[in-house]
Amino acid sequence: GKHRIVIPCLGHFKEEYEKVSKLYMNNKIRTTKYTLLNFLPRNLFEQFHRVANLYFLFLVVLNWVPLVEAFQKEITMLPLVAVLAIIAVKDGLEDYSKYKMDKQINNLLTKVYSR
Repeated sequence: GKHRIVIPCLGHFKEEYEKVSKLYMNNKIRTTKYTLLNFLPRNLFEQFHRVANLYFLFLVVLNWVPLVEAFQKEITMLPLVAVLAIIAVKDGLEDYSKYKMDKQINNLLTKVYSR
């Protein structure tokens, strides 16, 4: 039948644990949505799935057409940029708190049942 080998990562088993653990996936918990590399593109992608943000983007693009220009180009961009920045900061702070909690949980010592 199937069997399982458990190697503790303490004491004189540490070297053996490091050799064997490279062969398998880890069981770390990761609840974060973003990484440093994908934060900006993924956050903007998610924010532009909201209809209100698409509407403001449409107004900004429409205002760049000289015949339709109602306000200065920079003024129409302000509400959209402000909303995107505020939501990005909020999402970043939430994700960072999830990262800290994941790190705390992944570094907990656990007890293993052994007959």
